[in-house]
Amino acid sequence: MATLAVMQMPPATPPPNAPFRPEELTGRLELALSAARESGQLTLGYFTRSDLAVELKADDSPVTIADRRAEELLRARISAKFPDDAILGEEFPERPGTSGFRWILDPIDGTKSFIHGVPLYGTLVAVEFQRRSVVGVIGMPALDESVYAAVGHGAWHVRGGGAAVRARVSQSSRLAESLFCTSDDTHWRGCGRQAVLERLQGAAQLSRTWGDCYGYLLVATGRAELMVDPAMSVWDAAALQPVLEEAGGTFTNWRGEPTIHSGEGIATNGKILSEVLSLVGG
Repeated sequence: MATLAVMQMPPATPPPNAPFRPEELTGRLELALSAARESGQLTLGYFTRSDLAVELKADDSPVTIADRRAEELLRARISAKFPDDAILGEEFPERPGTSGFRWILDPIDGTKSFIHGVPLYGTLVAVEFQRRSVVGVIGMPALDESVYAAVGHGAWHVRGGGAAVRARVSQSSRLAESLFCTSDDTHWRGCGRQAVLERLQGAAQLSRTWGDCYGYLLVATGRAELMVDPAMSVWDAAALQPVLEEAGGTFTNWRGEPTIHSGEGIATNGKILSEVLSLVGG
């Protein structure tokens, strides 16, 4: 991934009565950016390798040595800089903390894509405070593209070696004019929500399974208007909320509540959220 520069962002303007100092977010965002970049580079060393061994976890999801080594790297960088912060990751047990901040990590979001040599996998790094995600980095190592945000800082988009530019959602106001993305239609059948998928596909101008975190990056940068997952873990969701919200969009559960803890997710440009919720709940 390209070098990401926090100094291109304006001074932080955290919400009124925020229970943390602006510099507490800035320092953690700087580390999230550098650690995500380093971890992403590590995964590229395993990407498209024909000898990559794949194991199945207890839930039958795949995992590789790249997942584990990338998360180990992230944990080491965080522990060295913020030893009092908690850490939750997909591949290893949670480490408790005392600072009130918790890092939430998904070293390879889209392991199935990674295994098959598809470049639409990402590295997700988030920081949570009081059950709300306040820092998020979505890095796409194989695409050399990233989007990142912290509360009050705005969302920023980097491609290749270019400068960071503001990430903004699209202005489309109707689902009929929108691109709808999702990860995998088999998840919808498994959750008993196939009818919802069909309603959304029927209402959208275009639908594609550009899934995992890539679909959310597309919404945050104005190239898609809607990304929905019927089932997701907290490490899938945590980095997304601040990025979508700071880009002017929304990240909610299926009831329209802004949370990363519901086991599901809807990302929109904000303008079509009401229409989407009426179809999801219909």
